[in-house]
Amino acid sequence: MSTPHDALTRLAETARRDLEFIGETGTDWVPPAPGTDHNVVVVGAGQSGLSIAFGLKRAGIGRVSVVDAAPLGAEGIWRGPARMNVLRTPRVPPGPELGLPGLSFQAYYEAAYGTAAYAELREIPRTVWAEYVDWFRSAAAIAVRNGVALVQVEPQDGHLRLHFAEGGRTFTETTRKLVIATGIAGSGGPLIPAVLRENLSPHLYAHTHTLDPAALAGKRVAILGSAASAFDAAGALLEAGARAVDLFSRGSDLARGSAMKPFSFFGAWEHFYALADDERWQVMRHFRRRASFPPLPAVRRAVAFPNFRIHLDAGWRKVAPHGHGVRITTASGQVHDADFVVAGTGYLTDARLTPAFADFAPAIARWSDRVAAAGAEDEALAAAPYLGPGFELVGRDADAPAFLADIHFLAFSAMTSTGRPVGDIASLRHNVPRLVAAVGRDLFLEDRELHLARFLAPVGEDLPRAAYAAALATETAEAVAG
Repeated sequence: MSTPHDALTRLAETARRDLEFIGETGTDWVPPAPGTDHNVVVVGAGQSGLSIAFGLKRAGIGRVSVVDAAPLGAEGIWRGPARMNVLRTPRVPPGPELGLPGLSFQAYYEAAYGTAAYAELREIPRTVWAEYVDWFRSAAAIAVRNGVALVQVEPQDGHLRLHFAEGGRTFTETTRKLVIATGIAGSGGPLIPAVLRENLSPHLYAHTHTLDPAALAGKRVAILGSAASAFDAAGALLEAGARAVDLFSRGSDLARGSAMKPFSFFGAWEHFYALADDERWQVMRHFRRRASFPPLPAVRRAVAFPNFRIHLDAGWRKVAPHGHGVRITTASGQVHDADFVVAGTGYLTDARLTPAFADFAPAIARWSDRVAAAGAEDEALAAAPYLGPGFELVGRDADAPAFLADIHFLAFSAMTSTGRPVGDIASLRHNVPRLVAAVGRDLFLEDRELHLARFLAPVGEDLPRAAYAAALATETAEAVAG
């Protein structure tokens, strides 16, 4: 009797055959570079890192290594910081499969649960998507070294020397290209507002990224923020048994629509990066001025609990320890007590804060270096890295080191340069091929002398004269003239 496991195994085999049919078997065309261990190292094995590795393989770029600091099964966000019950998009747009139908979510789900089940599916459970990403990794044959953390990037003799930590040991490897695919926490980590950071002991607060809902069962919890992650955290806390959850929004109402909705067409996804700097800045600043709205399923999940309350016009003016907990004073002077505080306040956006970049961080261009008014208009957005068309880091000035262009940055804060969140499901079909093309182009041009020699070298005869000799005309010149 056939099982879902058998069906998924056959599906993976079919997908591998499909790659053969379209000629994308991973044949490596990149000449080995002396003194390097890898052509490309991808840091991060969530859905972005896996899709990037898959795209590089299909493009015939060999010697690619993928590392992730997390243990097997804990890569990315789906079993960690992401606390929604269902994904925030109905069904799923094309994702890490990069156009290969046999590796798509729909193909996976139908093989595992049946075609009728997929037809009835309206929202994707987060845990099911995590299982799909695990299967994709296996089916696409992407090797990952888990438990390996990048701690330092060092330029050396035309390539990059990478320092890693694994367990209790450190080691170094060299690569020609480095891709950072570390998602929402990849640009310095969670953003903790000064009102919390400067006034509370760390045992009294957490960011939604590091929250442990089960540890707060029976507690009164206050959440600062009113976007998707704040409501996801509220729902998870309430389901874990929190005694009460109060969510505080500084706005007079929740955001109830997406400022980015007009952006959702193919041309914008593909070509936004080609707009002029001031045009991109104007659009991204417009998006930032309108708060991110919480999805309806996240709101319904939280408001289903009678011990959940939303406070509007309630930005936090002051917080202070109070007894064993926290006393909060809002901008209007209202006072609230809680046992614990959660910051649903987003993430830092500055690539210079990436620990591995410490030795050359000041040389990395930010948007404040390209748009004069950026820092005054939106300091957080202005700190985002200014990236080239292939997601490569760019130097602040003409004297910046050339090796920055060999570091491709696909963490969350690449959004300012590209126009949409980098790393979410819908971004993969647009961003990954552009990255792969850029990496391939750079490697090709670096090896131009080898390739030119290859192009201009004498070639053997593939057409033997004997194949057509019998048909050669034998008339003499005089006969033709007559």
